[in-house]
Amino acid sequence: MSRFDFSKSIEACASYYGDEAPAVKSYMYGGLEAALDLPNRGSIRFNDDGSLHQDIIDAYSKYGFYVFEDVIGTQELADIEEDIADMRSRFPTHPGSEVDSKGRPAIGIDSKAPGLNWSKPLSDPLGGSELANGRHQVKLKELDAADDAPEATPFILLGSLRFSDAALRTYGHPELLKVAACVNGEDFTPFNESLFIKDAGVGAAVSWHQDGDTYWDHPDFDENVHGFNFMVQLYGSTPVNGVWVVPGTHKLGKMDIKKMVAESGSERLKDAVPIVCAPGDAIICNRQLVHGSFANTGFEPRLTVNFGFHKRSSVLDVEGAGIHCPVAVYDQDVIKERSKVIGYAIDARRKKYPGEQPYDYKPFAESGDKYVWSPKAKASLKDYNIFDLSI
Repeated sequence: MSRFDFSKSIEACASYYGDEAPAVKSYMYGGLEAALDLPNRGSIRFNDDGSLHQDIIDAYSKYGFYVFEDVIGTQELADIEEDIADMRSRFPTHPGSEVDSKGRPAIGIDSKAPGLNWSKPLSDPLGGSELANGRHQVKLKELDAADDAPEATPFILLGSLRFSDAALRTYGHPELLKVAACVNGEDFTPFNESLFIKDAGVGAAVSWHQDGDTYWDHPDFDENVHGFNFMVQLYGSTPVNGVWVVPGTHKLGKMDIKKMVAESGSERLKDAVPIVCAPGDAIICNRQLVHGSFANTGFEPRLTVNFGFHKRSSVLDVEGAGIHCPVAVYDQDVIKERSKVIGYAIDARRKKYPGEQPYDYKPFAESGDKYVWSPKAKASLKDYNIFDLSI
């Protein structure tokens, strides 16, 4: 990726921090330089036998993330943007509202599954709370938004594939699914899907954390046992609006983030780098990596189409973490039900891009299950994410 000039947003960001402004600028510029020096970005590359190129495997293993460049084309990005605009027009007018700005029933109000989450502008709604089993151990600094900022702003939309055909088609991207198979095995399973919304000047922070609960003290712990997320970027990401990570921490087990903050002298963790990328790039990010994002005090919005996958061995007949799926143990039937969205995504993409070779998902090929994208299939995705496989 070319070294874009991020200085305007970094300078704006620092101005929110008062006496800490020089330290914030130094941290942002230093992290940006370090991130762009890492050898973990480039196109998706496979070997002749279909395996992922060893350079990518090695870099992902060492750092815990890799930036795949130019994965999503201009027209597909435009389709996603159009869907997002339509969805946002149907958001509730405010938390607790059942109607949108035009008085129509708001998106997702009749759902049992988790949907739209709101936050106070420039706040850290998760940090220091018991949410998600208390994984967000510290609260990041909450900043003062502009006087004309709304009282609450959209933050995360869960179960996003039920609302956006464009996001569903991106979920079925054959090269990304092929990467998932190379990393997690051909029988990989879904985790969950969401949209992360970081609007300029109001987007909330996400406190430092590691995803995952089940395997930290388990004898089967390894660097990939809690799966990974793909993060497809609609507008790109910067040091100000993007996710920051501490490379290599995915291999170290459960980290004491409070101790890391104390040793760093502030919430700006030492050795962390921002994931910076252009529109249409897709990041693979290990869920065990220490990561988080600061409040978006810059000028660029970030919209991340987020979707994760697990190794089947990590979830089959395993007791869930109790965050998403109400089913206590994930048996074959639960996994099959949750996996049907992969089949619908593959067929939806096939119909949109008939010249593209669709991905062949091994569990469906072996079972003979066929999934056809249709209005009836779309209706069946209502509440599909109630079966998110949380470990």
